[in-house]
Amino acid sequence: MKSLQGKLILAFTLLMGSIFAGLGIVLSQLFPVYVEQSVKSNAIEKAGEISFIVEQSNITVNDALKEEITLVLSSDPNGSDFYDIRKKLWQVLLIVLLGAFIITIMLSYRLTKRHAQPIDNVTEVAIELAKGNYRARAYEDDLLSTAQLSTSINILARNLQELFKVREMEKERLNTLIENMGSALMMIDRDGQISIVNKPFVDQFDFSAHDVQDELFKSVGLPEELEKFIDYVFLMEASSRKQMTLVIQQDIKHMEVYGAPVIGEHGRWLGVVIVMHDISDLVRLEQIRKDFVANVSHELRTPITSIKGFSETLLDGAMKDEKTLLTFLEIIYKESNRLQMLIQDLLELSKIEQHGFSVDLVKTNLQEVMMRAAEMMSPRIDEKDMTFVTNMKSDVVVNGDMNRLIQVVMNLLANAITYSAEKTSVYLSLHESETHGIIIIRDEGIGMDKKEIPRIFERFYRIDRARSRNSGGTGLGLAIVKHLIEAHNGRIFVESEPGKGTQFKILIPKNQAT
Repeated sequence: MKSLQGKLILAFTLLMGSIFAGLGIVLSQLFPVYVEQSVKSNAIEKAGEISFIVEQSNITVNDALKEEITLVLSSDPNGSDFYDIRKKLWQVLLIVLLGAFIITIMLSYRLTKRHAQPIDNVTEVAIELAKGNYRARAYEDDLLSTAQLSTSINILARNLQELFKVREMEKERLNTLIENMGSALMMIDRDGQISIVNKPFVDQFDFSAHDVQDELFKSVGLPEELEKFIDYVFLMEASSRKQMTLVIQQDIKHMEVYGAPVIGEHGRWLGVVIVMHDISDLVRLEQIRKDFVANVSHELRTPITSIKGFSETLLDGAMKDEKTLLTFLEIIYKESNRLQMLIQDLLELSKIEQHGFSVDLVKTNLQEVMMRAAEMMSPRIDEKDMTFVTNMKSDVVVNGDMNRLIQVVMNLLANAITYSAEKTSVYLSLHESETHGIIIIRDEGIGMDKKEIPRIFERFYRIDRARSRNSGGTGLGLAIVKHLIEAHNGRIFVESEPGKGTQFKILIPKNQAT
């Protein structure tokens, strides 16, 4: 028996059994002697009485006769009387002792059950609490002497349960924060083993949490520059911040890495925490901004320089030559038109990119959009002796802004004409799916490499700068196209092959979400 009640009953049983056994042995040894002495005492008293009676009868009784009478009264020739008395004595003694033992055990069981069982219950509850089962409760009874102990252990259990709930809630909040913070996080203990990583970290480096957990940070394959930074934080035991360029899965990532020591209670060193912010988009946008400023300056400077140069030449006397005058004026007019187009496109792009820009969405027939755009681009296609090849459905209707969609198609047609050779064709086709109207514009022009495609929608980005500038383009057309399609909640896809041409595929939703 492992319970307190069982142990007490066993101990009490052994103790009382020993006491009653000893008492039985002592009584069994003393009682026969006591009986024998009592018999002898009674025999002597009887002999005296007999002697007295005989003397009253005038019969002389000497001492020898008295002793003989006493011996006869106190002795049993066969010993049967004394044996019977002793046997009965043993039976009575055994029954009395056994009954007393049983009654004592029953009383001890009742007492221990009343006082020890609550303690056993409290002990079991304490063991369950130690195992983490904070729902365990002890039995409470105001009549028990252990009621205060049971009440105290239940209060402790409830407090532990509340603390556990608070701890689990805080742990869940911390895990949620770590997993959804957006930046890669890694915590390394004082031995250099990775103890915590979040999902952005494992996604960033294409790891799995199981592969890096409890592994040395130098053995998981981190970039060398990042390992050196972690070593530096360990060595200096101070916060540090650094921007670095890392090659991750053949991609170049610009990272702002922050490292700090983790100090526990009483200044105990626990390790370091590393947080990595991906600033690749910021770096790219900063580069685009720089390129934009440089390109705008260059695009504006070229026509202004031409206008100024030819104007000065005319003022210096060339205007007296009528042929030269007309030639220079045509150049000035052409460059001023180019300057005007550039400024208009810049203003248009700025307007489109402003926050809150929207288009007027109404039921729009895409065939009408494409026919009107082709009609306005007819003079330019006639100049290069090119042709339009059309394949259009007549009933493709979407929610869109007709004027803006015409602008989109015109810009794409202008690109197709500009970068195609003479006597080639530009293909216009119109299709539909259940949810979108589909415009496809394909040319037979110079095409482009696949690596160029992601950048063609950047402002002023040119694949062939010299040829593009000579063609009169501003380099802003495709940027405007992309923004207008996005304003329609549409998408644009590009396919191209050098020397074979380029295809633009535009998807405009039939029903716009409100």
